[in-house]
Amino acid sequence: MKNIASPAILVVAMVFLFSWRATATANVTYDHRSLSIGGRRQLIISAAIHYPRSVPAMWPSLVQTAKEGGCNAIESYVFWNGHEPSPGKYYFGGRYNLVKFIKIVQQAGMHMILRIGPFVAAEWNYGGVPVWLHYVPGTVFRADNEPWKHYMESFTTYIVNLLKKEKLFAPQGGPIILSQVENEYGYYERDYGEGGKRYAQWSASMAVSQNIGVPWMMCQQWDAPSTVISTCNGFYCDQFSPNTPDKPKIWTENWPGWFKTFGGRDPHRPAEDVAYSVARFFQKGGSVHNYYMYHGGTNFGRTSGGPFITTSYDYEAPIDEYGLPRLPKWGHLKNLHKAIMLSENMLISGVHQNVTLGPSLEADVYTDSSGSCSAFLSNADDKNDKTVVFRNTSYHLPAWSVSILPDCKNAVFNTAKVTSKSSKVEMLPEDLKSSSDLKWQVFSEKPGIWGEADFVKNELVDHINTTKDTTDYLWYTTSITVSNNEEFLKNGSRPVLFIESKGHTLHVFINKEYLGTASGNGTHVPFKLKKSVSLKAGENNIDLLSMTVGLSNAGSFYEWVGAGLTSVSIKGLNSGTLNLTNTKWSYKLGVQGEHLGLFKPGNSGAVKWTMTTKPPKKQPLTWYKVVIDSPSGSEPIGLDMISMGKGMAWLNGEEIGRYWPRLARKNYPHDECIKECDYRGKFMPDKCLTGCGEPSQRWYHVPRSWFKPSGNELVIFEETGGNPVKIKLSRRKVSEV
Repeated sequence: MKNIASPAILVVAMVFLFSWRATATANVTYDHRSLSIGGRRQLIISAAIHYPRSVPAMWPSLVQTAKEGGCNAIESYVFWNGHEPSPGKYYFGGRYNLVKFIKIVQQAGMHMILRIGPFVAAEWNYGGVPVWLHYVPGTVFRADNEPWKHYMESFTTYIVNLLKKEKLFAPQGGPIILSQVENEYGYYERDYGEGGKRYAQWSASMAVSQNIGVPWMMCQQWDAPSTVISTCNGFYCDQFSPNTPDKPKIWTENWPGWFKTFGGRDPHRPAEDVAYSVARFFQKGGSVHNYYMYHGGTNFGRTSGGPFITTSYDYEAPIDEYGLPRLPKWGHLKNLHKAIMLSENMLISGVHQNVTLGPSLEADVYTDSSGSCSAFLSNADDKNDKTVVFRNTSYHLPAWSVSILPDCKNAVFNTAKVTSKSSKVEMLPEDLKSSSDLKWQVFSEKPGIWGEADFVKNELVDHINTTKDTTDYLWYTTSITVSNNEEFLKNGSRPVLFIESKGHTLHVFINKEYLGTASGNGTHVPFKLKKSVSLKAGENNIDLLSMTVGLSNAGSFYEWVGAGLTSVSIKGLNSGTLNLTNTKWSYKLGVQGEHLGLFKPGNSGAVKWTMTTKPPKKQPLTWYKVVIDSPSGSEPIGLDMISMGKGMAWLNGEEIGRYWPRLARKNYPHDECIKECDYRGKFMPDKCLTGCGEPSQRWYHVPRSWFKPSGNELVIFEETGGNPVKIKLSRRKVSEV
């Protein structure tokens, strides 16, 4: 029986690791085995880092941490709605400085994989497509129609020309070695009929015509034309084969964790299983592998999709939301990458042979003409450890694991044996502090319409078609007159309000008093509300604040998915049921503080603020503003909002994003939270869940670069009521164990 090889063998891998460089003026070609960059075959281990999900100050360290983790490429989508917020008006500042991000990758000596799309899905608002495009007549997203194809090609061409101008493609000396058009369209192509196939073929042709000098990919596109490479997304892609035999085996998305929703629990994918999936991929002839995500980051502002995707996009990735290595996952995968790269030449040039070693046991062996070889031994049994004999030597293979033998003798790595350090993560709270006395400014909005209504209709309108996503908020307001003769006024009973909505969330105010909230969730967006109401004789105001929590980001015809109220009625009156659905409704887009820009630094908004050291608690529709000092230390910062209800937060005008410490639902019979996760067996998002009954997101990342030493303006808009005095800034401390 052989032990894991000595550290000396692994050290050799560092020669490979730090010799990876983005090659100057390198042509990129491919065959069925691998990419060839500048005439040299290479294995690619890529890390997905989405530039707008972090801030420019973090980019160099994120890229460097990925490199130190054994990755030689960075991958990102291009986010269309961030770059073209209105037709023909482009933005590349701040978090959307795409060129700066790519140049940081280049400076690190790494390759770049750019998925231009421009549809991205990605749990990103509207799948990355600008909302304005939905309202261009004749447009159907991702289909064979002229408006969509015109704007898609126009944006793609703009991005390509920008990158060509900056000489960022590999043949120009840049780091970009691969690009992608469209995204997982194969799942939905059939729903668009014959036009779907025409569109997929057109997308490939349009992309190739850009003449970027590097290959194009289409992921999950089983009928991809010969001019582009079909690739795989999933938790496992070892059994994937490209749709033609002349293309290399590429895994564009290996999901090392999963996303989270407000009200959802924490999904966890064990490091052992992630490593197993990667090793199996390279064992079976894979040559380009990308972690989606390697750093998930943060959905700042209103960028999250879903709906109901949390502001955190941590994804349980090897680098956490705050930019710190997640141990042991990051370290375990780093050791895996070293072991794989010891076999690089064999994997991309050697002769392959598969050897059966027993039930669920096999060896994949790669040899060259000199007699040198590398081998991957795998045990796919998800319960039982096994001992195998390979080339007259015994090897112990834990269940659901792969051992890597770069010389066909020494097992330098086994995916189930985690030897890297673990870590302890703490969020160390600090009270909000100020160099002067800590004073709060408070402004409370009145429920319903301020000023004039935007419009009046005798029907309930669709929320998204009305706001066009310029705001999360839409007021639906009406009133009813209650007669003195109503029986409920005499016997003390209470009428019942019934509301149905397509989603996403609703706050109810009766006679300007907050009554309650109803909401859908990440698995079922529509909802119903049934609540007793206190009505008085005479006029009664009904003010309903409908909210979106990120727009749909994928699916067939997803742009047509609506939101907002569909039915309102009151039962328990003398006349029976009062149906208000088609009564006179007045509408107002947004909330008052939004219109006045109260979140902008130094902007009082011409409203009367109350200055106090004891801000009010449990007060809905309230703006809080406080000037604070930067927290101590140098650790990343999370805003602790456990004491608050639901709303939005800003620091110095920068959008921290939506906050909602909504409790995760407790166990369901077949969807339970666990204490320990068994890595063995195929992973699915509901396999290893924690956090039952706990806030789905308590802390909200505030990048250090947003802070000044003092005089920082923190602004909170609280929708339902909370206790702002208990808001804290927590330092994220990670200690190795």
